[in-house]
Amino acid sequence: MDIPITGGILIEARLLGINDENFRTIESRYPVTLSINNGVVHVSGPDSEPVRLAGHLIRELITVAEKGHEIHTEDIRAAMDALAEGHELNLASLYSEIICTTARGKPIRAKTPGQRSYIKAIRDNFILFATGPAGTGKTYLAVCEAVSMLKAGKVNRVVLVRPAVEAGESLGYLPGDLREKVEPYVRPLYDAFYDLLSPEKFLRYADKGVIEIVPLAYMRGRTLNESFIILDEAQNTTPRQMKMFLTRLGFGSKAVVTGDITQVDLPGNTPSGLRSVREILGGIKGIGFMDLTQADVVRHEIVQKIVQAYARYEEDNRL
Repeated sequence: MDIPITGGILIEARLLGINDENFRTIESRYPVTLSINNGVVHVSGPDSEPVRLAGHLIRELITVAEKGHEIHTEDIRAAMDALAEGHELNLASLYSEIICTTARGKPIRAKTPGQRSYIKAIRDNFILFATGPAGTGKTYLAVCEAVSMLKAGKVNRVVLVRPAVEAGESLGYLPGDLREKVEPYVRPLYDAFYDLLSPEKFLRYADKGVIEIVPLAYMRGRTLNESFIILDEAQNTTPRQMKMFLTRLGFGSKAVVTGDITQVDLPGNTPSGLRSVREILGGIKGIGFMDLTQADVVRHEIVQKIVQAYARYEEDNRL
């Protein structure tokens, strides 16, 4: 299969990546051989279906390169995962929409169709419940959207909420002020804000109350107006806590509730409040539900291999 490139050497360089790493990434997944000669990409292989898939992916990547975007191997792996799941591939549309930029100016975009649908669902609903495995970006993308709305003046503050299950929600005996007490439980949210705002700006916002860190138990009795509220690790809330949290939403506010229902850490047979919300609240206008899947997992390649290796080991040993 021959695919022409328009735009010259610069487009070819973006398509190939550093040391041809983009082509090598595709060749590691599909039994094909890729090369460029005289402005034409040659795709060859013993079987027609992998050649067709690789050719389709190459055409999408050429469109992205022609629009001036740099192409990274993690984006290619995510695209191949999407193809494997049977999703329609439109990389140009994914690259065209920037959610926000990091403190260093790097644009943040959805990397999978599922992530793009997730961002749209956040924008289209007052409350969104997002479930899925680790690595799908459900917390990070919610923080990105929160920062974007904060910068645009659409909300006045961002409130980060997490259940402190390990401390039994009884934080009074821990040393330090409230932020210091709850900091270990919201560290993943801190990491996202450090990336997007820089540590210094994040701490200034936190000191002024523009960004607030709150353990779930401390939400009782509050009403939050013009706020973007993120409840993370929501699988570790009880039904009573979930009801309490959801009724804190005030005028001009938006809430995103994230969790992985397979990772419940509640003691004993305590039911998870995240399990029952769809049955209770499904059908209410303004409340949405989003299920991210393994196809939306975007991780460093070595981490993906580690996860796969552990999954094989646990299956073989029935752990």
